[in-house]
Amino acid sequence: MGGEATELTRLSAAEIGIAVAAGDVSAVEVTQAHLDRIVAVEPELHAFLHVAGIGALAAAEAVDRRRAAGERLGPLAGVPLALKDVLTTEDMPTTCGSKILAGWRPPYDATVTRRLRDAGVIILGKTNMDEFAMGSSTENSAFGTSRNPWDRSRVPGGSSGGSSAAVAGYEAPLGIGTDTGGSIRQPAAVCGIVGMKPTYGGSSRYGLVAFASSLDTPGPLARTVLDAALLHEAFSGHDPRDATSVNAPVPPVVAAARQADVAGLRIGVVSELSGEGFQSGVQSKFTEAVELLESLGAKVTEVSCPHFRYALPAYYLIAPSEASSNLARFDAMRYGLRVGDDGTRSADEVMSLTRAAGFGPEVKRRIMLGTYALSSGYYDAYYGKAQQVRTLICRDFDAAFDQVDVLVSPTTPTTAFPIGERVDDPMAMYLADLCTIPSDLAMNAAISVPCGLAPEDGLPVGLQVMAPALADDRTYRVAAALEAALEQRWGGPLLAQAPALGESKGR
Repeated sequence: MGGEATELTRLSAAEIGIAVAAGDVSAVEVTQAHLDRIVAVEPELHAFLHVAGIGALAAAEAVDRRRAAGERLGPLAGVPLALKDVLTTEDMPTTCGSKILAGWRPPYDATVTRRLRDAGVIILGKTNMDEFAMGSSTENSAFGTSRNPWDRSRVPGGSSGGSSAAVAGYEAPLGIGTDTGGSIRQPAAVCGIVGMKPTYGGSSRYGLVAFASSLDTPGPLARTVLDAALLHEAFSGHDPRDATSVNAPVPPVVAAARQADVAGLRIGVVSELSGEGFQSGVQSKFTEAVELLESLGAKVTEVSCPHFRYALPAYYLIAPSEASSNLARFDAMRYGLRVGDDGTRSADEVMSLTRAAGFGPEVKRRIMLGTYALSSGYYDAYYGKAQQVRTLICRDFDAAFDQVDVLVSPTTPTTAFPIGERVDDPMAMYLADLCTIPSDLAMNAAISVPCGLAPEDGLPVGLQVMAPALADDRTYRVAAALEAALEQRWGGPLLAQAPALGESKGR
């Protein structure tokens, strides 16, 4: 991969924010360095669907003017960010990785987008994703697959694979993803970075193009736990425009990330989320990380959550059912793609032709699954039963959190798999989210933090920390403590061990 990452692109978001606020570097210089990096590596990573160079530099100039005028800047002012193309942006297209929205420019910003702009964050552009966030590899994008910076023959995870690849590839120090069944944590794990799913309702869904409304959650991707916490705090909080928004204070995530102490904390290892079916290198690195947490003073016990084994089938009834309803709005009548409108066809025919041409195979599969599950005579047997299982999973979490403060597991059963390996096997693809789905169904908080490289393939492994709803700070506390201890052992961050971000791999 050409275009070596520079000193500016290797800085953490926290370091950039401090340097910009102090006047040691301008926001324009930082932004230009990242835009240069994007030009150099995008032909190989394909992390972005749209790069907004002119707009990003203009936003950076505005930050520099504010500093020159003596205004006190926030901790992320002047820090570049890669935004998943499922959040609306009035000055850029929003496609959701789908042909049916190719070129669509929304008339408004999502709340997350607006809060980022207000914080002085520089949005570099919109990142690639599985179409309508349906996938675990970014291979379902209508605009081509993103690639893993560690090995470009491998997937970067999904559905937020573009954002995870951009952050791991030093194209941006920060990224925004969305997590419906693991779409932040799973790509973070396989790209060797940090990914956080906040408590459902803790981050606004206003302007987030819906996949599954009771599950979708925007969250941060970053190279450090502190960076993720700073970003989490910047865009979170109650939003009256989102009926599912939680009217409660944002948990003290930044303070927790700086605490980095697990002494006396009770950590439960979920017995159902490890062992058989897990890659040996994933299991070994996870076990080593848990032992390290115990050596730091945590009290580790094994906890059983028996209904977690039913989370995957329950999710693949609930999420497609909600998708079937949400995606009905893409009807060729109001916006987006329109096929066959030659004046001779009825509206129903145009709608049918447009949806056939505009949606990809995985989106069609889930629409059909959801429509069937909601249909008369099958609703109680499928969707209703799945919701009952969801309740049982929530009860498992409640019982577990009566015993421990947080739960841990591997984030994914395997490291990043080769591009093309699972595209014809939906069940194998779905299993990538085996460990992450329970937290989405229960609407609680969960983070993935790097815990090493699997010895058999040298690819990143993630450890997942799960906490009760609105206890997001607990996940940051554990993740920061593990990060600090591991970086001391490694002599630096995990990404420093990447093969020059792929120069010797995947050529």
